[in-house]
Amino acid sequence: MSKYQYSELEQQINNVLAHQDKELSEIQPPSIGTVETRISGSEELLKKIGYAEQLEELQLRKSLSSIQSPTQVMIVPTWENLCLEAEKSVGSGNSLESLFTPDELKTNEIAVRQLNEEYNNLNRLDKYDIAISASAGILGAAVDILLVGIPQTTPEGLKGGTLANYIRDQFDKKFPKDEMDKLASDKRSKVPYDGQDNRHTVEYVEGLSAYYHRLLSLGHDPLLGLIFGVADILNGSMTTIDKTGKIVSQVIDEYADRKESDIFAAIAKQIIHFKSDITTSMGLPAPLMSLFNLLQFGDIGDENQTIAEIVQGMYYEGYDFIHFCTLSIPVMIVEVVIRIGYAVKRIKEGNSIKQSIPFSTNHAKHPKLGTMLFIGHSAATAINAGKVYFTKNPMSINYPQWLAFSKYSYQQLKWVIMTKPSAREAYVEGNLNEELQSIFISTDDMFDDISKDYIVVMDI
Repeated sequence: MSKYQYSELEQQINNVLAHQDKELSEIQPPSIGTVETRISGSEELLKKIGYAEQLEELQLRKSLSSIQSPTQVMIVPTWENLCLEAEKSVGSGNSLESLFTPDELKTNEIAVRQLNEEYNNLNRLDKYDIAISASAGILGAAVDILLVGIPQTTPEGLKGGTLANYIRDQFDKKFPKDEMDKLASDKRSKVPYDGQDNRHTVEYVEGLSAYYHRLLSLGHDPLLGLIFGVADILNGSMTTIDKTGKIVSQVIDEYADRKESDIFAAIAKQIIHFKSDITTSMGLPAPLMSLFNLLQFGDIGDENQTIAEIVQGMYYEGYDFIHFCTLSIPVMIVEVVIRIGYAVKRIKEGNSIKQSIPFSTNHAKHPKLGTMLFIGHSAATAINAGKVYFTKNPMSINYPQWLAFSKYSYQQLKWVIMTKPSAREAYVEGNLNEELQSIFISTDDMFDDISKDYIVVMDI
């Protein structure tokens, strides 16, 4: 009994193969050497007793007869008839493995196992791949610890590490305070969701103030604002998640003149408002930071704060969009170092530059790149977790690094559990099908060679 479940066609093929195997085993080939010896002995005997001329005449007639004989007909049965004949001879439940000897089955199993291992080797990291990944992760974490630092409020403003101060200074140069103040007072930047307290609200928003209104309002989120902010501008509304996690959407009559009816005008106003707020003392929050107001659970630290309260405190202390951009640099370093290292190694292994360009993490195109990025970001994230643990300061959290780690963890988990097994199976089947195709070609050539002296007729 076979352990495999065959389709109807596969079962028919098994039956036919079993039938052909049985017929081949029953054929007893004659001993050609004995026959030829007897023929030669008879010819010699006939020549000795004076029948040499008659023997030559007989061989000549036989030769002429073979030349003049009509071409024989080869009848090829239909597949249906062949299947019926096979079932009559060997039955209908034949398994493919029954056609092989135990040694042949063992050899086949070893061949399949070798193909699986061959595919695994394509995706298995060597010591250089691991070194590149780990080094990139450590380098990114070192930049985060030594150059980004932890933002703190000082008499000169918000200050952090050398890199953090440089990036904040560049933002200040790009968006000078005088110009931003003038832009903020311009009607073009006025939006209906920019209520800074509850004086004009219809429904009370817990925590709405000059300090927190950008964190609570979804329109101020650098990502969500492109959806909720534009929608609020079109509807003349304000959508918020207050400090207690309550979602509130309301129309403020005092801000009715700030709405737009054209979507392109609304998008333009949204971008202008982003620009006017980016370098303010309580600037734009980090992307998706507003959603943390929904996480009204946890018992963290000496004050037993919820996750939402922790994030609100981080924003108040200066964990804003500019700091998010600064924290993204160590993450970018991990990406760039791993991708460049991967490309250089691929080129040295003999691959073309086009094949080595590491833009895609598709394992079919770049077998090891996704795993290397996962290792690199895992190392950087682990170090950042240690930094948070020892400093006991949530401001130490590298938010972009944890986002990258989450992304590559999902991709790696999906690859290992879902994609890799099916891809490995396709690789093995592809190699086996190539060998099977060569057998089909060889069989066709053999049939053409055998049937060249026959008239081939298909049985109907």
